[in-house]
Order: sequence, then structure tokens, then C-alpha cells
Amino acid sequence: MSQTRDLLVASATRIFSDLCTRATLEAADEGAWPEGLWSALDSTGIAAASRSEPRGGAGAEMTDLCALARAAGYWALPVPLVETWLAEQMLAAAHLPPVTGPVTVGPVMRRDAVQLTRDPAGWTLRGVLHRVPWARHATALVLVADSPEGARTLVLKDMPAVTEGWNLAREPRDSLRFEGCRIPDECVGAAGAGMGRPELYFRGALFRSQQMAGAMERVLELTVAYAKERVQFGRPIGKFQAVQQQIAALASQVAASSAAAEAAAEANSDVLARFEIAAAKARIGEAVATVAEVGHQVHAAMGFTHEHSLHRSTRRLWGWRDEFGTEADWQAWVGAVAASVGGEQLWTYVVASRKPDVGPPLP
Repeated sequence: MSQTRDLLVASATRIFSDLCTRATLEAADEGAWPEGLWSALDSTGIAAASRSEPRGGAGAEMTDLCALARAAGYWALPVPLVETWLAEQMLAAAHLPPVTGPVTVGPVMRRDAVQLTRDPAGWTLRGVLHRVPWARHATALVLVADSPEGARTLVLKDMPAVTEGWNLAREPRDSLRFEGCRIPDECVGAAGAGMGRPELYFRGALFRSQQMAGAMERVLELTVAYAKERVQFGRPIGKFQAVQQQIAALASQVAASSAAAEAAAEANSDVLARFEIAAAKARIGEAVATVAEVGHQVHAAMGFTHEHSLHRSTRRLWGWRDEFGTEADWQAWVGAVAASVGGEQLWTYVVASRKPDVGPPLP
């Protein structure tokens, strides 16, 4: 990690640790918007970290954003920070002006699509988006729409009726229905000028992988600390071989997930490395079952109480596991790539620093 990245993550971590209090997280679970937390992210420039300097931001590199996303996952940040970064990346690619956050993106479900058409009266948007993160709290929605000329990026500041929903972590995941929604010309990007749905999906999977890796590191830290503190039969439970074996299994899964997340972050420093993203999301998603299971087993009944902080990480792991593709989706995609490359060339392909972009558009 570079010195600049170290300083950036250290600064963000101080904010996360100071403001992601138990009271803030409990209020967010009940649907309250953490205004103080978002104001701090906005005033310090963290919310605008993905903006380039000419667009009024810090110009953080993708590896920097991945490190910040990992820290955000560790602290269970209850705001759409990575979605705001994704939205800015979409806007910049489409040559549209920045939008102040919090901002969300869509579509996030592989089978979702919205249609943009033009008539003499202007642009019209139709379709349905499901499980849009924090749509009810967002100041704008940046989305990719299909048009007769190709994919277009557009900005929607007046939200349609929102059907509220949640993931397992009680993070807002809302549905939006567009029925003849009018979009001004200045809010519509040129056809083919920005991200398409596949690139948005892959970038979302990259950020979710980083958040999940951070949450896993938190589970491991809590579990090891509890095993040292909890005394049973006259000694800490961490001294028992059976518990040590469980924690070793947990640590191995976290180590593998951390390595996959780091590899994906480094590979995506200057290009969209789809294979590394797919492999990371698949590997990290597969580790969720063991990480959550062992964490709660070692904590026993204490880990299932609302008062203990363990559930804030494990519920997010279960919720994020299925977002931007499940491990089964990504394993199937990696398998399609392997079949396309062929047996004799597979090892050369896997170890190459720059891989040919093969495989289906979406898993």
C-alpha cells in the first residue's frame, strides 16, 4: 500500500470509527438516515474521492477506492458510499457533470433493464429497477438505459414512487417503476459514450468484494478477541483445541478472501480486469458460509444477541453475497472463460498480468 493510500485510509478510518457508533447503526437499522456521518464524508472529500481533480475531487485511484471500501465494510458503514463513487465513475465516463451525493446507481440486478426513447416532446424512460441501494435517501439516481442508438447514461433527480425494501443487513434496497418518466436533454449522455450495464455490474462486484473482505476481517477480529476473553471450565475457550481448529478454519477463509480482494484491486488499477473481479467475488462469496458460521459458533448465544456487534458484519456478508452476482453466478462465468481459453492455454491465461477480455458480457 502506498504512503498516500495509507494516509487516506487512516483518515477515513478515524471518521468511520468515530461516527459508526452503536446508536448510529441501530438508528440506521430502523430506517433513519445518518446525516452526521454523511456530512462528515462529504466535508472531508471522502464522498467525492472518485472524482478527478478537474471535476472537483481528490482523484483517488481505483486501488485507493478499493482500500477505502474495505475499511467501510469493516466498520459496517450504513450509507451508499461505494454507490456514490460508482455514480461518479458513470458520469465521468459519459461526460456528464458531477452530482452531489448521496447518489445511487442502477440497474444492479442482471435481468433489470430500462428503456429510453425520444419523441418530439423529449426523452421518456420506462421500466422497473429492483433492489436499488438507498434509493429513498438518494439525491439522484445515475443509471444505464437502453435506447435505439445504444446504451446511454442518464441522471434522474426526481425519483418516481419508491417501493421500499431491505437486504438482510437492513440496508435499503428499493424498487423503482418508471412509467413515461420525462428526462431533460442535459441529463442524458451520448449513446455509447459511458458505461454499459456489464461494466457497471463488474465494478459493483469489485466494490462489494472489497466490502465483504473488510467485514470478514472484522468477524475474525471479534471472534479471536472473544475466544481470549470468554472463560469456560477455568480457562479461556481459545485454549481448547476444538475452538482453535474452528478459528483456524475461519482465519484461512478470511486470508484467502483478503488475498482475492487485494489481487482484484491491484489488477483493476488502470483497466477493468473482469476475470480477477469474477474470481474474487466467487471466492469471497463462497467463504461467507464458513466465516459467519464459525464466528457465531465461537460466540455461542452471545453472538446471536442484538446487543453484540457481530451480527452487523455477518448480516452484511449474507446480504452482500447475493448483490452484483452470487458466487454461483461468478463461478459459472469463470467456467465459461476457462472453456473459451482452452486447457493448454488456461495456465498462461490465469497468470498473465493483462488478460484478453473473453467470456460472456454478464454472469
